[in-house]
Amino acid sequence: MSYSNTPAAKGSQDVWLDAAFELLLESGVDSVRILPLAKRLKLSRTSFYWFFKDREALLEALIARWREKNTQGLVDQTEAYAENIVEAMLNVFDCWLNPQLFDSQLEFAMRSWALQSAPVVREIDAADATRIEALTRMFERYGYDSLAANVRGRTIYLTQIGYISMKAQESLEVRMQRIPAYVEIFTGQPPGCRELQRFHARHGYAPPDTD
Repeated sequence: MSYSNTPAAKGSQDVWLDAAFELLLESGVDSVRILPLAKRLKLSRTSFYWFFKDREALLEALIARWREKNTQGLVDQTEAYAENIVEAMLNVFDCWLNPQLFDSQLEFAMRSWALQSAPVVREIDAADATRIEALTRMFERYGYDSLAANVRGRTIYLTQIGYISMKAQESLEVRMQRIPAYVEIFTGQPPGCRELQRFHARHGYAPPDTD
């Protein structure tokens, strides 16, 4: 077997997708092209076609991965076990602090891509609807009526998308200081010490000693 036909010489679908995501985040969708990807990976251009029919197939795979990561990641957090709405809200806030659950840079890149692609606009619209519906159902499970649940869900979601769209930057300490107030605004209930302690522990945060 020649070297060019070995798995190492072709890479893998995930390798090509990872590189495509890097280019998308660095330079936008116009930079996601087969030849630059091949050069970045030091693979032959023809090896791309072992995994994707063409560039359009690659772009569709990028959208599918974003959908699975960010939309499903957020939906899963709205459905995670919680004793009360405050704990449920903090589960959702995990998304904004853990890029493994929700990648804000990727979200920004996708929304930038949508500015020049009607099909991606439709994908964004569908994702927005799914995410807001998941947040609405979360509030309904904890006794909020349908209208209040939807308004609260929309407010949470649109606030975070605003953060992403504006590329707002906050230190972990500043964000953690603001989270209790956000929780109370969004749910109508302040978080308790135990709930905040568990949340802080999940994100490796130690509040400053106020004694």
